[in-house]
Amino acid sequence: MKGKKTSYAFKAGIAFIGKSGVILRLAYDLHIHTALSPCADNDMTPNNIVNMSILKGLDVIAITDHNSCANVEACTAAAADKQLLVIPGMEVETAEEIHVICLFPDFGKAMEMQNWIYSRLPAYKNNEGVFGSQLIMDWQDNIIRKEDRLLLVSATITINEVFRIVNQQLKGLAVPAHIDRQANSLISSFGVIPEDIDISCVEIRNRSREALLEEHHPKLKNINKIYSSDAHYLGNISERQNFVEVDEINAEGVLRALSVYRED
Repeated sequence: MKGKKTSYAFKAGIAFIGKSGVILRLAYDLHIHTALSPCADNDMTPNNIVNMSILKGLDVIAITDHNSCANVEACTAAAADKQLLVIPGMEVETAEEIHVICLFPDFGKAMEMQNWIYSRLPAYKNNEGVFGSQLIMDWQDNIIRKEDRLLLVSATITINEVFRIVNQQLKGLAVPAHIDRQANSLISSFGVIPEDIDISCVEIRNRSREALLEEHHPKLKNINKIYSSDAHYLGNISERQNFVEVDEINAEGVLRALSVYRED
């Protein structure tokens, strides 16, 4: 992908000045699908996503298609020279049918994870009439090709393996997705927050459920929460309402902020 070097000039506001310097507040949506995900609208193209995110006042987004990073590079290139940071990501479905948002410091690490996941996906061919199309695009929204392998399936990789590979080997961040949902979530599958998984951040879809979740699962009180859209349609991308406090405006800064455990 060709594109100019991005220069960020965000709406980010100063939250406070700490020991390490200025802390910035970035408006985020860290769970967005493109037209590569078969369940997403075909209007979820790189430029449409980038421009809608900017219109909504966001500073940072993550592209998190099901079991693939194939449209991440195009979205990053579409945001070049615009006031938007794009974090490489994907939404892995584990062997336990748990969805995990995987965020990476750079595109190379994301592609390493994609290779891991592709090697663990069953060889089911996508049926567009049933599941929808899986479009791989360039930075100008041209369709390069269609992904023939069905992405909307469980990979033969456990959630423990996902956390080990993403957090330890690839220096990224694994985030259990939509833990308040009744399907494909950590709590709906296990019933508890596992003690043997080092979780520093979870995603909650409905913020009003947070207090009840913490009451039933006290461990969540010391875990960061993100509140993202899981957008499959342009209009569902988050407004400028959720913020992360960072010490530098890049993927590493965001991942570092979400990796720090909260104090009581």
